[in-house]
Amino acid sequence: MTRTLQHILLALLPAWSAGHAQMHSAEPTVNLGDTSFLDALGGPGLLLEQIGDAHHSGSTTDSLGHTVRSAPAVNSISGLTHGVDLTKHHLFGAWYGTEAILVAAHVNAGEPGVVGGFGDLTVSPLVLQWKQKKIGSTLLNQRFVLDFEVPIGEYRQHLATSLSSHAFTVHPYYAFTFFPTHRIETSWRTHYLYNGANNSPAIQTNARSTQAGQAIHFNATVAYRLSHGIWLGANGYFLKQITDPKVNGVNLKASPEQVGSIGPGLVWDRGQYLFYINGYHEIDALNSPQGNKLVLRMQWIPGRHPGIGSGN
Repeated sequence: MTRTLQHILLALLPAWSAGHAQMHSAEPTVNLGDTSFLDALGGPGLLLEQIGDAHHSGSTTDSLGHTVRSAPAVNSISGLTHGVDLTKHHLFGAWYGTEAILVAAHVNAGEPGVVGGFGDLTVSPLVLQWKQKKIGSTLLNQRFVLDFEVPIGEYRQHLATSLSSHAFTVHPYYAFTFFPTHRIETSWRTHYLYNGANNSPAIQTNARSTQAGQAIHFNATVAYRLSHGIWLGANGYFLKQITDPKVNGVNLKASPEQVGSIGPGLVWDRGQYLFYINGYHEIDALNSPQGNKLVLRMQWIPGRHPGIGSGN
């Protein structure tokens, strides 16, 4: 349900292929690791949460995975405020609801610039949460969400660094949480990302339009429940661009973007309140910044009771 400033829009990042330079239209900010354990639990009612991200990208890689030595280190801090209203009405056998996500951030990209303010707005008119299903001795929770990103965030055409992609996106996802036993959980959230065109790209690009490629990305966890509502485990994410980006409507060949990560995580289930700590070390990046990330997250779900598969 949330997204992160994992990828900073640095207009067009340089990439190298077949011995010559070309430009790469970067993917917008997406949810890479902001959601993790117990992800697909839910039920009718309200959910409010606050997420804080701190990310340091010490290097940027090209299409062959080599470090781009001229690329600056990037440091960012962001706060995401997320609200969901899930009704008792049913659609396709699931509870129906809506959500919205507001983002504020501060980004220091060195020479390309420093910027702070609000990012793009994410809204969904379609949140579908299915009732927990028992399969033998196991439990399955599922959710589908159709998100749209509205480009209202901080964007200045004369700057290379921006908090907005300046393009509409469509961003559906499917999530499930599976309990093979009462002490083990695994959660997966898989997104598809379609990017619209930016018809006012940064002046430095000398382009009339840019369009990031379509992408698939996922978050994944596995955790073990200790005492007092504490779950401890591993979490990770992976993003892969599946179509070529475009500049002036022309495909940029050999310009893939991908990044993966893995790290430890913990959630403390206090019923109406859940507290998350997730750490990530990024690996296997192509045409992307790469570094380390820390996520702190707090959920408030009025009326929720602690325990396996509890909903709000």
